Amino acid sequence: MTGNFVTVECADCGNEQTVFDKVSTTVNCAVCGSRLARPTGGHAAFEGEVTGTVEAR
Repeated sequence: MTGNFVTVECADCGNEQTVFDKVSTTVNCAVCGSRLARPTGGHAAFEGEVTGTVEAR
């Protein structure tokens, strides 16, 4: 199973958070608690704006 990490900007507070693009549970914003991503059985459905992909080291 391969996947990428993406940076998602919260629609409510503007906080940017790094999230795996194939989440298995709902991911909430660490600042305001609103939902950032939800699982769909494949790639996550993002509630906020995806601002970038984290590069592999």
